[in-house]
Amino acid sequence: MNEVKDALRSIEQNYKLFLQQQFTFIGALQHTRENAHDMIRPVASISQVQSYMDHHCNNSTDRRILNMFLNICNDLSKLCQKLESVQPCNSTTNDILGSCKVLLSHSNDLSSIRAKYPHDVVNHLSCNEAKNHFGGVVSLIPIVLDGLKEWITHTEKLSQEVLQNVSGGNAISEKSAPQSAPDRAVISQTAPSVHLEVQTSANKKDNVQVQGNKHVWKKHLNDTKSHSGKHNKSPWKPPGRHAF
Repeated sequence: MNEVKDALRSIEQNYKLFLQQQFTFIGALQHTRENAHDMIRPVASISQVQSYMDHHCNNSTDRRILNMFLNICNDLSKLCQKLESVQPCNSTTNDILGSCKVLLSHSNDLSSIRAKYPHDVVNHLSCNEAKNHFGGVVSLIPIVLDGLKEWITHTEKLSQEVLQNVSGGNAISEKSAPQSAPDRAVISQTAPSVHLEVQTSANKKDNVQVQGNKHVWKKHLNDTKSHSGKHNKSPWKPPGRHAF
């Protein structure tokens, strides 16, 4: 994507230089149209500009500015071809790229397109020039540049969504992944040991309680025997006397 941005930035720089010479460009079109005796129809396609330069251009200034326009269009067309292989893409990015490619087709009719605000290329023309002759051809490059910028914006957003989905999927996979065999072995070895310790501790507690209960029961029997022994003794009789 950085390579695409650099290429587009380079084209924009060339277009800024061309834009500073728009009056020279319009003058070159006027001269070549006159030489071609083609003053009625509008300049409506890239191939028409190419024909004017190849067959009806008599001076180097006109040739230079017409060639500059054609080179920028050619660079934009090559960039569009390069973008066809860039992923990810969806219907929105495909439509934008398709529209740019149609506009840059050499035979495409440009007479009805107009660059809107913030572009002011049409405003620099007279009403007659803008409406009947050059409004479409001067609008071509800024419209395509806007389309390619929009394509980059949508593609970057789509890439971020794909990365977020991949990151989310990995997090869910890690969370729901089954335990490995070593982990299960550690758990299986640890659990009985803990249970055994608890059980042993419980047995010790029960043993102490049983021993305590035995001690209490034995003491209770001794106390009972002692108490019963006291009651079983016969009453004391004076010596030498017998009971009646």
